[in-house]
Amino acid sequence: MDTHNTSELRREDSRHHLHPFTDTKELNEKGCRIITKADGIYIYDADGHKILDAMAGLWCVNIGYGRQELVDAAAGQMQELPYYNNFFKTAHPPAIKLAKKLTELAPDHINHVFFTGSGSESNDTVVRMVRRYWQLQGKPEKTVIIGRQNGYHGSTVAGASLGGMAPMHQQGGPMLPDIEHIAQPYWFGEGREMDPQEFGLLAASSLEKKIQQLGVERVAAFIAEPVQGAGGVIIPPASYWPEIQRICDQHGILLIADEVICGFGRLGRWFGSQHFDIKPDLMPIAKGLSSGYLPIGGVLVGDRVADLLIDEGGEFYHGFTYSGHPSCAAVALRNIELLEQERVLEHVRDIAAPYFARRWAELASHPLVGEARSLGLLGALELVADKVTLSRFEPGIGGLCRDICFETGIVMRSVGETMVVSPPLVITEEEIDQLISLARASLDATARRLGIAL
Repeated sequence: MDTHNTSELRREDSRHHLHPFTDTKELNEKGCRIITKADGIYIYDADGHKILDAMAGLWCVNIGYGRQELVDAAAGQMQELPYYNNFFKTAHPPAIKLAKKLTELAPDHINHVFFTGSGSESNDTVVRMVRRYWQLQGKPEKTVIIGRQNGYHGSTVAGASLGGMAPMHQQGGPMLPDIEHIAQPYWFGEGREMDPQEFGLLAASSLEKKIQQLGVERVAAFIAEPVQGAGGVIIPPASYWPEIQRICDQHGILLIADEVICGFGRLGRWFGSQHFDIKPDLMPIAKGLSSGYLPIGGVLVGDRVADLLIDEGGEFYHGFTYSGHPSCAAVALRNIELLEQERVLEHVRDIAAPYFARRWAELASHPLVGEARSLGLLGALELVADKVTLSRFEPGIGGLCRDICFETGIVMRSVGETMVVSPPLVITEEEIDQLISLARASLDATARRLGIAL
């Protein structure tokens, strides 16, 4: 693509395109970055720059870019049956086969799938299912779903309501009623004066306190990501999830594990719930389900919910035009087959994640880094102004570092003053070395821009 065409694309973008999660006025003053192709773990922009995509798109390109097998799966299905719906007592082979495969990968108590088009739609579906479940139990007053502060479950009205991100709640409110939020298990940001395991129990105890405050007769469910992704790769202490499971079991409320980011190998297991040994009733999925090649999501539904909906629920007035879209389902099924055939999860668990953890931890020595943490192929760096007191910079340094990362040749995401990564699961040890080198170079460049000695 020549310079003239690139310039014209930027002009047309600024004239017509409203980007997600973007200050459009600010973007239009600078012009957007135009990505034209990708291969493996790398993306390429219209100016010819090769960039290591340490975010796997948006946490989703697990199998890596350029997989012809997925292109062929899409093309083959589009030639045979490009689209049909699953309404009106109708189904098609790709959706049926994918549903069967997903329940084989899921924990034993999960044997049904409801398909959607995205993670946000999956969490909208969760709200409908949870409240319908309690109606059928003869307890229609149990409508409250408890989420976490700084949790993220999508940006639709229902998804934003379930999530606990204040900036989202301040725009376009009011949010859905009967959604409450409790403390997040963010040890570095909110509990580092305590032993991590004590803090994990304290954070979990906020769920029990909220149930008691609201009255268990009103509380329907608790929703959380196994590891908070968009909240800053917040990895809970080991004590946290067992206590959350105990509280949900004791009070008889549904447990929802949002697997949109952690699912399909990110932590070296098919689902993050398996890593933490919890037993969710509902598991929203998306992203890595198709490695981002086509949009598809779903909800894995546990037996106690599914059986009641099926046996006593009658017609469930909920669904989407693209629920179980045949082309998307075919690509998702082929993606899962590749993950299995190439033993990608074993690669993450036995090779990539341990190596990444060792190399990522080395960045803790950098003058800007207060903590370097990782789990599976998720990583976070806490940017600090003072390594002794761990005091923070003024807001905006994370965004500066993110922009410098692109200049350096790596995609890292900023969440406030936390830098996060989520590389493709197929990343090699050599590529991890490159990732670390580029991340360090970006930190160095940020420090120089701030006038901090290295």
